[in-house]
Amino acid sequence: MNWTAIFSWLLALVLVLIVARMSIKIVRQYEQGVLFRLGRVVAVRMPGLRLIIPVVDRLQLVSLRIVTMPIQSQGIITQDNVSVDISAVAYYRVIDAVKSVVAIEDVAAAINQIAQTTLRKVVGRHSLDQTLSETERINTDIREILDALTLAWGVEVTLVELKDIQLPDSMKRAMARQAEAEREKRAKIISAEGESIAAVALGEASDTMMAHPVALQLRNLQSLVEIGVDKNSTVVFPAPLMSTIAELGAFLAREDLAARAGTGSAAAWLAGNPAAAPGAAPPESPAPVPAEPPAASPEPPESPIKAA
Repeated sequence: MNWTAIFSWLLALVLVLIVARMSIKIVRQYEQGVLFRLGRVVAVRMPGLRLIIPVVDRLQLVSLRIVTMPIQSQGIITQDNVSVDISAVAYYRVIDAVKSVVAIEDVAAAINQIAQTTLRKVVGRHSLDQTLSETERINTDIREILDALTLAWGVEVTLVELKDIQLPDSMKRAMARQAEAEREKRAKIISAEGESIAAVALGEASDTMMAHPVALQLRNLQSLVEIGVDKNSTVVFPAPLMSTIAELGAFLAREDLAARAGTGSAAAWLAGNPAAAPGAAPPESPAPVPAEPPAASPEPPESPIKAA
């Protein structure tokens, strides 16, 4: 056996394997291959098994998946001169593989830098209150600016979100005091509205009671019952209330008399209670007894010694 021939065949086999390894490329489902031939872009290879010419061709794979890129925290001065530290996150994907390879050297680094400057510029146009309350609007503004810049690189920015907003400690304390004052303000407004509604209802109730005097008298009696529930040892009756009780008793008596009208018991009841009869004058109070004049003091006795 000729060892030289065997060695030649083995060398040829190794060269074939090396050439095959260099010629066969696999493009994954989420990738596209930009084919360079002698330094020029000649085609874009889709996913699958692809053949190239060794040494002459070079296939550069580009991922089309969405990439998450954090934007580091940086100090930003808002429109009302408040210094805040804001960090964000951006999401982008390649939509044109050729541009992303030819137009720019490092897509991720370029987007990171332009995102930081855009974040500083957009937040600087808003006050602190707007930055805290209008984050969606700020996110949209940043994304639109980045998208307009990165389209020339074959990249689309799909989403930008403000992730963290750090305020100075003094500003945090001031905002806490402001929030507490707002809560007290709302509580006082609600209390005033309740008092206003109660005053209107009380006015309507007073008008109703003025139209029905008996209802007012019953309300006075109900107040006495409520006082008695509290188990007070002393109850003070105002003088007008005593007359109200007497008038209420007379009213109830007249109502009872009207209910008994036409029966013999009414006449008998009137005979025993003449003061309750309709039109009867109230009982006269006894005439005051005149006070006796004070007795005259006795004169001193005449002295028995007379002047000479």
